Amino acid sequence: MLPSWEMKPNLTPRKPFLWLISVRCTDSTNAGSLVYRRLHLTMLSNAIRIHMCLRLLAALGAGFDCASNGEISQVISIGGIDPSRIIFANPCKANSFIRNAGKVGVDTMTFDNIDELYKVSRTHPRAKLVVRILTDDTKSLCQLGLKYGAPLVTVPGLLAKAKELNLDVIGVSFHVGSGCYDPSVYSDAIVRARSVFDMGKDAGFSFSLLDVGGGFEDSLFEQAASVLTDAIQQQFPDRRHIKVIAEPGRFYVSKAFKLAANIIARRAPFSDSSTEVAIESDQPAVMYYINDGVYGAFNCILFDHQVAQPYVLSMNGSFHVPSSEPLCTSSVWGPTCDSIDCVCPKTELPAGLRVGDWLGFENMGAYTVCAASQFNGFEVSKVVYTLGGAIAAEVRNKLAAFAAAGHGL
Repeated sequence: MLPSWEMKPNLTPRKPFLWLISVRCTDSTNAGSLVYRRLHLTMLSNAIRIHMCLRLLAALGAGFDCASNGEISQVISIGGIDPSRIIFANPCKANSFIRNAGKVGVDTMTFDNIDELYKVSRTHPRAKLVVRILTDDTKSLCQLGLKYGAPLVTVPGLLAKAKELNLDVIGVSFHVGSGCYDPSVYSDAIVRARSVFDMGKDAGFSFSLLDVGGGFEDSLFEQAASVLTDAIQQQFPDRRHIKVIAEPGRFYVSKAFKLAANIIARRAPFSDSSTEVAIESDQPAVMYYINDGVYGAFNCILFDHQVAQPYVLSMNGSFHVPSSEPLCTSSVWGPTCDSIDCVCPKTELPAGLRVGDWLGFENMGAYTVCAASQFNGFEVSKVVYTLGGAIAAEVRNKLAAFAAAGHGL
């Protein structure tokens, strides 16, 4: 049975669009695992950047991890979000960004080098600093340690310089990399964080914040939670004065969105056997071109190591191709003139698909439209919000209460 979908009446026909199914949370203090019931959840704004999602997460009490002035402004513009709920988690910031953060009341920010300390001392001396340390990220799809994170051997010097500059360092952060497929690395990261807490005490600081970062994959979420729970309890048995935060942005939104793309062109062998070109049986016989690609929402294929698999969308359960239609080895391409714009190099689709039919793609909520461009003049996919299922009423009530308080309008 092919999945059914509903075309919204205000949607321009034939344009690609993402539709929001549901954000994976109903309460920021109850995410289903022991460790996350004890954490303050902080969402990566760069993973989400969809206003309705930010409003809902804000209404649920989540905090926000921002990387730039633009993201800070976007979060604050929602309303009802105290700047103390924002961490400026970019260790290497422009002077103007640091200064602006201070003006809007965002004091908590990360650093991993001495130059950053000098900048903060000049532009935002009352900042509450968090030292970002280097951890093992070799078990992740996106290894962030190539760019950020202070090796443990450099931390005592950084803390000494912060003390010399009369700066306040309040805690430790780390990130095991985005898309972590081996949650055991969280254990080693917590051990490293514990050692830095001890370094902070030796340097005259009293740390009160532990940021365990992100990297949480949906299929390994419970395993990661278990590893973190055990490691935190072992290394930080007394947490009465320590606030622990996490950044599970990808986990919360990746499955919340699906993408619908229209088939705009098709290349297939001639039906005339006299002119038919021989094609190897294991190679795609048909090439489908859709109106979104790797320069748009599917940039996640290039930058986030994602694999896109299409399926056929139908209108109210009906479709012109019967279920008995044989499948054909096919490839799916984006609309631009660049040959790198390949969405799916090899997949099985009904042989009878035509121009004008629709393909759907799952798990399109994280790092998709937020990094899309308009290369070749193609528009970025629009977002359509839908709501249904068991939690629909609860979500509506949360958003209505948030709006009634004058926020998120």
